[in-house]
Amino acid sequence: MTNLENITRIHIADSIHNEFGLPKKDCIDLVGDILDIIIEGLQISGKVKIHNFGTFSIKNKKSRIGRNPKTKEEVMIGERKVVSFKASKNVLKYLNSLNV
Repeated sequence: MTNLENITRIHIADSIHNEFGLPKKDCIDLVGDILDIIIEGLQISGKVKIHNFGTFSIKNKKSRIGRNPKTKEEVMIGERKVVSFKASKNVLKYLNSLNV
């Protein structure tokens, strides 16, 4: 895989297509289905664990006062949910072994 800042569904599907030779349409559908399963799991239980990869979870953020950096105007940022990701020990071990 090339050095990318942002990886899209198409990049992932292309990698699957190149590695396994599956039809490109099937690869795109597969990536979409996996992401849909993760989103559905977050909606149902608030947490999705992928063995040897990591855990996605929903966290609640309280409302707070924010500031527009250009105008310095203060605005209220409402309460919201955010998705958090914690990498597994295996992923962290691999990343820490790289010479980056």
